[in-house]
Amino acid sequence: MVTIRDIAKKSGYSTATISRLFKGDESLSITSDTKNKIIVTAKSLGYDLTKIKTTLYKIAILFWISEEQLKEDVYYQHVKDDLKKYSKKANLDLIFISKNDGVKSIPDDITGFIAIGQLTKKELYYLNQKGYKGVIRGINPLPEHFDTVEPDFHEMARQAINYFINEGFTKIGFIGGNFFNLETGKEEIDSREYAFRYHLEKSGLLNEKYIFSQGSFTVDEGYQLSLKMKAELNEDMPEACFIPSDTIAAGVLQGCHELGINIPKDMAVISINDDDIAKFVAPPLTTFKIDIEEIAKTCVDLLSDQLVYSRDISKKTLIGAKLTVRKSFIPKEEV
Repeated sequence: MVTIRDIAKKSGYSTATISRLFKGDESLSITSDTKNKIIVTAKSLGYDLTKIKTTLYKIAILFWISEEQLKEDVYYQHVKDDLKKYSKKANLDLIFISKNDGVKSIPDDITGFIAIGQLTKKELYYLNQKGYKGVIRGINPLPEHFDTVEPDFHEMARQAINYFINEGFTKIGFIGGNFFNLETGKEEIDSREYAFRYHLEKSGLLNEKYIFSQGSFTVDEGYQLSLKMKAELNEDMPEACFIPSDTIAAGVLQGCHELGINIPKDMAVISINDDDIAKFVAPPLTTFKIDIEEIAKTCVDLLSDQLVYSRDISKKTLIGAKLTVRKSFIPKEEV
């Protein structure tokens, strides 16, 4: 087991200084470089960092999520809670900053950030020029400068399509929202739709008439799209649909119920997220479970790694997902 004496021997600092630092002695006066060297040494030796009581770094959580998004999508609230949980375990002191506050409101004593939501290139260039280490959860306009953590949507789309094909379905549809590009001010195809199109085209089954996407990822948008799909296709409906959000899927189920479309008998549905809503809609949703806790933990781990071990390259981490099977689609076998 690694001891404080081992850390003192390798780092060159006294056991008394290290002990006071690890106990969170606020009267201890040491430079940030000294503090960092001790922490790097402790980590390199395999010391249990949970035993360190002092705050290692103060970081900003750039929570670029609107109140409307928070109300519609509980995913973001879970992300917020789990970031608090794992930052505490890593001895990181958090400050939450909203989009309304802006990046220039970040205090001078911040050493790094985790961004949730879409930041512009201009905002990220500012953060890079300030010398901050950072992790972007989701779309990263500057991947050469900051780490990225995101769910592996390509793999989810591939698996969903394979599940449907294994059932003998050939008419496979998509219902989703669009990505709003802050740089252009226009709506664009979302990454989940790109993944769906790519894998379905590889299977030779891509049919544009079965793809319906517009607007934001809300219950109402899903409801409206289900009505639009039925109005345009009439009796030529898809046998199965991949829906990239439980929130949209809840609206689709509502619309299908009103239209007399039986899920899954008339149309099978697989969605993404496994939010609480997925359990309580009728029928309950078969959905890929996004492990929000693992995403938050990975964001914290990557930022901690950057702060302790300075590196010049950035990293991108994809988080996998497992299919939670409920009544909207029950596959015969694994793919």
